[in-house]
Amino acid sequence: MDREEASRLLQNSRIKIDEMDEMLIDLIEKRTSIARDIVKAKMVLGIEIEDKKREEYIQLKIKEIASEKKIDEVSLTRIIKILTDMSKEEQKKILRR
Repeated sequence: MDREEASRLLQNSRIKIDEMDEMLIDLIEKRTSIARDIVKAKMVLGIEIEDKKREEYIQLKIKEIASEKKIDEVSLTRIIKILTDMSKEEQKKILRR
């Protein structure tokens, strides 16, 4: 690979990552909107926002996915925790209304 090819590869790779970042942000927004539906159902069912069984299930699922896709489990766990915390915060906001 020469410098010109390397430069093109770098530029194209960055464009792809930028596109994927936008897709991830769209998915996060959709995930957050689903949290709104979840809190409505939890209110009717009398279920707390914190659901330890669900969180344990998610942890097991993360381990399986990380292993299957050869992704660092600790990093994936951190990412999912951030998303889960965002969901809980959205649910708490709705309950305060």
